[in-house]
Amino acid sequence: MFGCLVAGRLVQTDAQQVASDKFVFNLPDCENVNHVVVFMLGTVPFPAGMGGAVYFSFPDPAVGQVWQLLGFITNDKPSAIFKISGLKAGEGGAHPFGMMTVPQAPSVAQVGVSIESLDLLAQQTPVSNSAVSTVDSFTQFTQKMLESLYNFTSSFALSQSQMTPNPSEMYVPASSILKWYENFQRRMMQNPNFWKT
Repeated sequence: MFGCLVAGRLVQTDAQQVASDKFVFNLPDCENVNHVVVFMLGTVPFPAGMGGAVYFSFPDPAVGQVWQLLGFITNDKPSAIFKISGLKAGEGGAHPFGMMTVPQAPSVAQVGVSIESLDLLAQQTPVSNSAVSTVDSFTQFTQKMLESLYNFTSSFALSQSQMTPNPSEMYVPASSILKWYENFQRRMMQNPNFWKT
């Protein structure tokens, strides 16, 4: 019914059913995992009016199992990517896994899927830093790329008196790179998708 992809390296389709409406995936080596993708296999849809709340649990021997709501999947939204690298062990809230004994090894995290009504899913609030925002990630990447280009080109900067004429070389003034950098950054702030037009 469900699948789980761990950071592009491990696909699992053998969820452990721990209750009639609850399933768990074990995530070994969770310290090195940044994102998980939870998806429906396409073989069995959710019943009408139902979806799957997706939870994450860190192994924490001091606190026990603490589940954090990541988001949800439905028949209309059959997959979702969740960022788990920013989540903290020991932080969580109410969850449907209750006091269930779901075996968990010391370095194995778990992703749980709880089948719930769509009305209930719409009322739940996932942990704030689990969602992957493509616009935000793209904006961050672009800003880092711009900074890297500017820093790289600036490292070769010479004053005019230090330059030795070389007819086969072209020189670009550092002020031109800085102006381009500032213009691009301004346009990204106004509309992160400006480059698509």
